[in-house]
Amino acid sequence: MDAAELPEREAMEFDVVVVGAGPAGLAAAIRLKQLDENLSVVVVEKGSEVGAHILSGAVIDPIGLDRLFPGWREEADAPLKTPVTDDRFYFLGPAGALRLPNALMPPLMNNHGAYIGSLGNVCRWLAAKAEALGVEIYPGFAASEVLYEDGAVAGIATGDMGIGRDGEMTERYTRGMELRAKYTLFAEGARGQLSKQVIARYALGEGREPQKYGIGLKELWTVPAAQHRPGLVQHSFGWPLDSATGGGSFLYHMEDRQVMVGFVVHLNYANPHLSPFEEFQRFKTHPLVRPTLEGGTRISYGARAITEGGFQSVPKLVFPGGALVGCAAGFVNVPRIKGSHNAVLSGMLAAEEIAAALAAGRQHDMLEGYEAGWRGSAIGRDLWKVRNAKPLWSTFGTYAGIALGGLDMWLNTLFGVSPFGTLKHGKPDHATLKPAAQTKRIDYPRPDGVVSFDRLSSVFLSNTNHEEDQPVHLKVADLALQKSSEHDVYGGPSALYCPAGVYEWVEADGRAGEARYVINAQNCVHCKTCDIKDPNQNITWVAPEGGGGPNYPNM
Repeated sequence: MDAAELPEREAMEFDVVVVGAGPAGLAAAIRLKQLDENLSVVVVEKGSEVGAHILSGAVIDPIGLDRLFPGWREEADAPLKTPVTDDRFYFLGPAGALRLPNALMPPLMNNHGAYIGSLGNVCRWLAAKAEALGVEIYPGFAASEVLYEDGAVAGIATGDMGIGRDGEMTERYTRGMELRAKYTLFAEGARGQLSKQVIARYALGEGREPQKYGIGLKELWTVPAAQHRPGLVQHSFGWPLDSATGGGSFLYHMEDRQVMVGFVVHLNYANPHLSPFEEFQRFKTHPLVRPTLEGGTRISYGARAITEGGFQSVPKLVFPGGALVGCAAGFVNVPRIKGSHNAVLSGMLAAEEIAAALAAGRQHDMLEGYEAGWRGSAIGRDLWKVRNAKPLWSTFGTYAGIALGGLDMWLNTLFGVSPFGTLKHGKPDHATLKPAAQTKRIDYPRPDGVVSFDRLSSVFLSNTNHEEDQPVHLKVADLALQKSSEHDVYGGPSALYCPAGVYEWVEADGRAGEARYVINAQNCVHCKTCDIKDPNQNITWVAPEGGGGPNYPNM
């Protein structure tokens, strides 16, 4: 469809446009209205509702909420109800577990004072607060294009709806809207489509280490009362991953007999035969984990990429007309497996800078105060202490890497220095796979249907839905390259790293060596792993029609 044939888009003008209704975007919108109730602020969200695409552990450090709404604990509808009461760390072997003494853990790893809860429900609560202050929130609309004016970001356009798989307009066709603003904040989370474009256009990653990622998989269970320990937080590392593959797990007991169980695999792994989904299913069969889940009911499943680069991978955050906040900026503290507190703080920090700029009559310029200030803020202090944990783990493997990372965190906490300085990450995650012929195939057990399950029954529990008659939103630039490299050299890892069964290599009948690439885009849970891990960077994730994707309850 020729762009010249499209009807003109309608446009709306705002002081600030926020892309993404996660904790960073909503905190920014709220803080703007707290500072000046007359500002016009809009939040655009691709999920069908606020919280639909939000997935996190989550043990939440309340520092951000405390600053945004100091009295939130006293409110009847407070979104966090279960404080951490028991904090445990384990090293897992195939048949047993070694509990690590809490006294050995650096103070910042202590979860007491934090809360177990659903980040999706926190965002729903924040959205209600934002709307009460006059923020406009548009769920079900995917931001698909950055608008530019005289070299500056001038807002975004939402995607057209009702385009058929053939690229032609259907009877459902609706033109997207232009949301123009004096400043635009990108709060899309890890590996956001528009954030990627802005980072590339303004060379925001220049002089920084490459961003690193993990894939986090999570299930929500209801368990029998006898197996429920409200307030228990359990983290582990080791089995089923080998020592060369980074990752870890969590088991959190929240209210109402609900248990959150999750698994993280660092995406710098080398073996293309590895499947993060299957590793997660194996983990749940461990004697430390299975007794909690057995006899329970699995309620929901989902997966999401996590930024793991930390302090040295944070790009420049500002550009003419806007800024990056939250996981779009890479503010996750990897050892703590926490990012929502820094997301809220970064949204507030950016909002305060924007409010001052608007009060001074500025627009479409650089928010230099935000860029200059984050390192000296609580965000920078949080990330600085753990900056070497990820590179030490990647360099020395699980056992030595975690020990050295713990020592480094202690030294940074006690003395403010590290013998390692600030380590580099090295290769981006897409460059770490070895050819399939050089690696060992992994034989995964069949799911037992009690605590371990297959992909498709899992995706069903994510409530994922896409309008089927629309262009495939997973763009493969060169199918011939996908066959000659991703399949023939690396053994087709996309069929394994995807946690939703989106990608398949289907062998052609009677024609040895031939295979057809099948993309089941309707299964996509928007985790972005393919966009990150494809060895040739040949797959690009773009937003499908607004409202498509998972609909996570209580995740």
